Amino acid sequence: MVRRTRQTSPSSKGLQAGQVLRRDVLNAWGWVGSEITDSSSITRDHLLATCGFSRRSNHPFCRNQHKSKSRSARSSNPASPQAVNDIIPEDVIVISDGEDEGHKCSKKACKSNPNCLNYLGREKWETEESTIDNFLPLAKLGENPLLLSRDPDLPVGLKNLGATCYANASLQFLFRQSYLLAGVYNCQIPESKIMDSPIFHLQVTFAALQESIQSVFNPSKLVESLQLRTAEQQDAQEFSKLFMTHLDAEFKKQPDQSLQTLVNSQFEGEQVYGTMCDNCKYRSERRSNFWEIEVNFQNNSKLEDCIGALLEPETLTGDNKYFCVQCDKLQNATRYTRLQRLPPVLHISLLRFVYDLKTMERKKSKSSIVFPKVLNLTSFVSSVTGSNTRPASGNVYELRGILLHKGPSAYHGHYEAQVFDTRANAWFLFNDEEVTRIKDQLGDKRPTKKERNKDDEQDEEITSRPTGSKRKKNANGPRKRQRVDDSEDEAAASPHSSQNGSPSDIYSKDAYQLIYALRQSDSSINPEVTAPSRAMNVVNELNASHDMECEKYTEREISTHLALNSRRAQVLNICNGWSVASDDEDCVIVSRQALQEWLSVHSVAGLFPNEEKPDSALSPIQIDIGDILCKHGLLDHRHADKMKRISREAYTKIMKDTNCVFEPTLSLDDICSVCVHDAFKERMYQIEHPLLVAQFNEKANFGNERSGYWISKAWLRDWVLQKPKMHVASANDPPPDSGDFSDDVRCEHGGLSHRTTARRRISIEACRILISLFPQWKPSPVDDEPCSVCQVLASERKANNFEYRKQAEIEKAKLRHMLEYASDKDLFLENVSCALIPLDFLRSWRRWINKPLEVTRPNNLDNSVFFCEHKMLNLDFPDIESTAAIIKRTEWDQLETFYNACPLISLSPSEEIELRFNLPVCSDCRHERLLVWEVAEITVRLHGKRSSKDSGGSSHMQKTYGKNSARQSKRLRQRREYGEKRSIPVTKLMSVKDVKILLQEEFGIPTIFQRLILHGQELLDNEATVESLHVLVSDTLELHEESESLEISDSYDDVVSKQEGKGFGGTLLGVLD
Repeated sequence: MVRRTRQTSPSSKGLQAGQVLRRDVLNAWGWVGSEITDSSSITRDHLLATCGFSRRSNHPFCRNQHKSKSRSARSSNPASPQAVNDIIPEDVIVISDGEDEGHKCSKKACKSNPNCLNYLGREKWETEESTIDNFLPLAKLGENPLLLSRDPDLPVGLKNLGATCYANASLQFLFRQSYLLAGVYNCQIPESKIMDSPIFHLQVTFAALQESIQSVFNPSKLVESLQLRTAEQQDAQEFSKLFMTHLDAEFKKQPDQSLQTLVNSQFEGEQVYGTMCDNCKYRSERRSNFWEIEVNFQNNSKLEDCIGALLEPETLTGDNKYFCVQCDKLQNATRYTRLQRLPPVLHISLLRFVYDLKTMERKKSKSSIVFPKVLNLTSFVSSVTGSNTRPASGNVYELRGILLHKGPSAYHGHYEAQVFDTRANAWFLFNDEEVTRIKDQLGDKRPTKKERNKDDEQDEEITSRPTGSKRKKNANGPRKRQRVDDSEDEAAASPHSSQNGSPSDIYSKDAYQLIYALRQSDSSINPEVTAPSRAMNVVNELNASHDMECEKYTEREISTHLALNSRRAQVLNICNGWSVASDDEDCVIVSRQALQEWLSVHSVAGLFPNEEKPDSALSPIQIDIGDILCKHGLLDHRHADKMKRISREAYTKIMKDTNCVFEPTLSLDDICSVCVHDAFKERMYQIEHPLLVAQFNEKANFGNERSGYWISKAWLRDWVLQKPKMHVASANDPPPDSGDFSDDVRCEHGGLSHRTTARRRISIEACRILISLFPQWKPSPVDDEPCSVCQVLASERKANNFEYRKQAEIEKAKLRHMLEYASDKDLFLENVSCALIPLDFLRSWRRWINKPLEVTRPNNLDNSVFFCEHKMLNLDFPDIESTAAIIKRTEWDQLETFYNACPLISLSPSEEIELRFNLPVCSDCRHERLLVWEVAEITVRLHGKRSSKDSGGSSHMQKTYGKNSARQSKRLRQRREYGEKRSIPVTKLMSVKDVKILLQEEFGIPTIFQRLILHGQELLDNEATVESLHVLVSDTLELHEESESLEISDSYDDVVSKQEGKGFGGTLLGVLD
């Protein structure tokens, strides 16, 4: 043998430099069949090899990549299989690529290397920053209160208490109206009523918005004082009007005269309704006050045009002529509305919620409206006498707020507010707790021309909704989620509106209310308003509490940082010395997952005691290594790729420094020998079995046809496979006459079976091979005679089968109607005498007719189950569908000749109804039978598009019988009119939700689109059980399929309209409504 040294070459996927290749040790099990063939010869080294801990395993000892001074695993291994005294064994080939080139450690290559402890998560501890980032959350310090501190450049948000976004948006508007803010602050509240007063809690809320150091304020006290229901969504416009009415009532109770008229002076305008005679110019006028202007609009309308249309004069002519008191007769006249005086703060409500006459419900219009930042209303304010109190230039308004309603429905959605803050001189978007500065554009994103055309089509749909197939096509189209947040990077390049709108105009499809303020009014207002002391005391307490929480959190955070840094030093010290350098070093075997868990979680668990279990910090933390254990609780060689070994010294430090133990603690001597012996036996089987099969196949067909033995063909076909299906790991194969194969050769009487196709002949030599493997097997010679008993039984069975088939054919011919149509939901008998039979008998009889040789024939026909103790019937016609079947009376007569059929329950045709019982029905017993049940089938009738589509497209022929068979029966007409019916099994403990899931599987209708009606009432409580609803066996459940949007659905006529909510009824504001 010559030692050869090659030039340096690229690393290959084969052996590493310096590795020794032994052809008899290519893997951990290479010794099976080569070194030993008997399990009693297995040594400790063989056990270690199965788990990769033997020298023959060729797993390199990887150096610690994170250690500053590395060690060479190969050089420190004194037991490395190098040639001693430069003498090379004859069976060794040494491959060398240079002395300095070692094993290339990588995460993929060393995943199953038990000697590599890299890539387990140590990098989390490498730096102080990574340690804090990875383990600080485990300290459970809670939410950092510093993150809740207010940004000096942003206003304070309001917490949404469930569905109170409407109130939050309105309060942000009111807070930024300085006169109103000063009025609220100046209100005097009696000391005895201060804690229940909404005005005081409003003072606190406004003071918090002004002086809080937190980014969000919780207005729960204000909401409670107003008695608002936090889980119910309300209309923001309605809340604004009612809340202003409440403030006006409270202000009028104040002694300060300016407070009593504050709301009227700031928010109240005056308008005139008048009629002018066209003949004598006589005017009849009525003045009224208003707090807001309500505006109707179409798609792409401009606000100025909408206000102009609102004030457009109306001509009264013809039947609408006006009776002029001055002319004393009917005259043509002009009816007009005129704005006499506008308030300093003008609220404009956009009537976005329209009433749909088709569904008799409200619907949200997605029409867009264009409104300016500066609104000049001079042309709309006039006085006949010319005594307008404000000069022409005094009716110019600037936009101060936009209330947005997000969402497609009028019954739910979300309110946001875009408000101009005079203190910051900037616009902000208030979305409850989230407040952002609006840097670019108000309203919504400006649409493209294509989007505007689409909006036009949607606007037309409100007044003219498509029907039929066009309606269905639109309903099934994709529904896109509407835009909620305005984008700062999607500003339009060109002005919107086909009406020559200004580039500064604002476009919105969600604007619900606009607030304008007189341009000159801001200059006279002092923006610095001081909150009352009692309200400020509450805010100061909240601020002090927040400061204290921040200080406590900071202290806990600093102490946690110190503890983590100390633990980091301990963990790095352990990791730097936990790798073993040789196969002989004392070590502990753990799983890769356990080490990863120790590095990621358990190493710091002791630093943060559990407040619920204070004593847990004293007991060691047990880390389970069950993923590498066998059923005997020892190391499992099948999970060798998950094993890692660490030095005993490092494990001692883990227990001492981090109070962690690996449970159980195992070493190299704890490899399960039982599992290894079983695996050895299986591997020997894989080696020996193919050799035995080859030997058997050579001799299987020796000799002539009259010599040899019979063997199970199925057993032999399986046994000759490379890996027989019958084979169980570590167990002997079953003999040819075992289990399922015993009847293939021998019958139950011990003789030769008549099943000649189930066996085959093998030679005497082949049989000897099998007998050596299965000594207990007794083969059958080929010259044995078949079993005589089986021959007789086969002849009798053949005769009986003929009789069964003959009887089935006779009954099938005489009872053809009962076979094909009885209990058919599409079949109804008219003008024919009928009889009743149990549905269970009919089903059993049909199964026997279809398979007379496999299914047992019914014994008798017993109708006594339909009689109560009073000898009357306990069922009526509605119960028949789920318990009985109707057949012709002539078929009953035939059944009496075939079976022991009794008693007869006949049904006769009647003039009033199609069929009636000839026996009385016991109502009490029937009701008790329907009520007392555990599992039953109830009928479900499907209404809607799916039902009509299925029934209309069905090719099944409807059938009737009787004299007038061309006329469809009443029941058949009802089915076509009212929908398809099916039966579903239910139990009393099932909930409405469970029933809907069953209906989804049966009809393919998602549960969200199901409406269930029982006894005329819709089942709205999904948690209600069938028992609590008092469902009877004969009840019919009405199933209506909703379209995707109930507001625009007309899929059925009996639509249960949406119930309008309580509104503000039952609240403090509801008293004023």
